Amino acid sequence: MGIVVGGILICLIVLCIRLHNEKAKLQRKIDLFKPMIETTEGIRDIVYYCEVYPKLKYLYLSPNLDSILGPNSLEKHLKNPDKIFGIVHPDDLDTLREKQLGTLNFDKPITVRFQNHLGQYIWFEEYATPVYKDGKVIAVQGVFRNIHSQHILQEQLEYKSTHDGLTGLYNREYFQLKKNEFNEMAIPISVIIADLDDLKEINDEYGHQMGDRLIIAAADCLNKFADKEMIVARIGGDEFAVIIPDKYVLEVEQYIEKVHSELNGISNSLPFSPIRVSIGYE
Repeated sequence: MGIVVGGILICLIVLCIRLHNEKAKLQRKIDLFKPMIETTEGIRDIVYYCEVYPKLKYLYLSPNLDSILGPNSLEKHLKNPDKIFGIVHPDDLDTLREKQLGTLNFDKPITVRFQNHLGQYIWFEEYATPVYKDGKVIAVQGVFRNIHSQHILQEQLEYKSTHDGLTGLYNREYFQLKKNEFNEMAIPISVIIADLDDLKEINDEYGHQMGDRLIIAAADCLNKFADKEMIVARIGGDEFAVIIPDKYVLEVEQYIEKVHSELNGISNSLPFSPIRVSIGYE
């Protein structure tokens, strides 16, 4: 009996020593990260260290999460690490899942969107590093950087580079680009060219502001009846072009009829009637 008790005591001692060593090893890792953590807590980046196996568990998450995603965000995410899957943009969910499984390409920055407490999605750029044990990803550590302002600015610049400033339609350069793409892919297209009649006379009699109203009205009408595959562009002062891919001639002519009918219907809101547009297609 004494031998059995002694054996159990030895096993317990060995287990305690092993747990102590593991705890000491983890503490050394935490101590190693402390200088970096103290440095980054003063900036707006989100630093984290999260175990992904056997289950999600944050060993560290920046306190400034509250100032970025909303009050009590830090506490909520520490208590429930799976909460991140509830605030990620649906289009970015697969990226998050791949990161958790360790199948993501960690060699390049990761771009994701998270929803804040106001329901707004914020763009982040993440630099993540997987942590391996016995060849398996057991944790991920990384930094989230708020790039929302930069991303919105980039979107605005891209929009301006492809759109006409007055009407919001695509511009001549984008029209030509898409036309070439359709030709290269051997997709049959119809091209409609529309010119406003008497724009110069209207500008001379009513002023350029009224001429701009006429251009905008025509642009809105052309865009109103276009489906998502069609490219509607303003390619000159009073000239518009529409690319209609893979449609029958009857469908093209029906589109033109709708445009003419709409322009006749809205002309009473302007001090000239009707809005005359010359339209042809090939």
